[in-house]
Amino acid sequence: MKQVLILSGKGGTGKTTIASAFIKLSDAKAYADCDVDAPNLHLISDWQTEPKRSDYFGLDKALIAPQLCVQCDACRQNCRFDAIIAGESYQVNPYACEGCGVCAYVCPAEAIMMAPSVDGELMLYADAEKVFSTAQLKMGSGTSGLLVTQVKKQMKENATTADLAIIDGSPGIGCPVIASLSGVDMVLVVAEPSISGISDMQRIIPTAARFGVKIAVCINKYDNNLENTAKIERYCQENDLAMVGKIPYDPNAIRAINNGQSIVDIDCPSGSAVKKVYEQTIKLL
Repeated sequence: MKQVLILSGKGGTGKTTIASAFIKLSDAKAYADCDVDAPNLHLISDWQTEPKRSDYFGLDKALIAPQLCVQCDACRQNCRFDAIIAGESYQVNPYACEGCGVCAYVCPAEAIMMAPSVDGELMLYADAEKVFSTAQLKMGSGTSGLLVTQVKKQMKENATTADLAIIDGSPGIGCPVIASLSGVDMVLVVAEPSISGISDMQRIIPTAARFGVKIAVCINKYDNNLENTAKIERYCQENDLAMVGKIPYDPNAIRAINNGQSIVDIDCPSGSAVKKVYEQTIKLL
């Protein structure tokens, strides 16, 4: 299975919009949304069935047994994350607990144990033809990279006959992006012609390059700032990066997305442009 990952370096560039278009154009039998902090690819997918849901267990977290606790305060005094709440009975704030286990180690009454913590929810849409894997990270959890790994694993295990997978990555260059990059064949970076867009593009490309994958760049809403668009094109030329196309700003794209459609489902300038981006990307792949 060849895997094409779509990244942006920052949010709001149109990464998911382009990912949804690629899914339609390729008639992808396997695809995934690895933006587990704020997944939204399902909003413009045409699944009519409810997904199979399963709990995602991240790092173990502390749990205090009140019937055993002698309120010696050793756990609170030694917790570097201020996760222990003292009162009539001692409790652990699950949002502050980092699962280090120091409290359980210092407890003289053995009243604290490390217990599995539900840090998110995995969702799998599947039928006889295609598979869509996604997840939602629980608020406050710090295990986004591990959850992304599970999203990709779930997709691959349930789409064994698929030739191509389209993966919608997350913005930034942190843990979820690193986990998304692992094992893919190609990365399409969606850049935007803004100062922050250029800066974040210049961070994500070297990050992706460390994984030894093919890298291509497209510019979304390129006509918003032609001067910055030219800067992106020069950067690609200087760094021997494939420029696979430019997509214009298009109000029709907003209307399509608000109707739960992809931009290639309607006749519009952005849809026509992304078809050319897709053709060039697949040719490079």
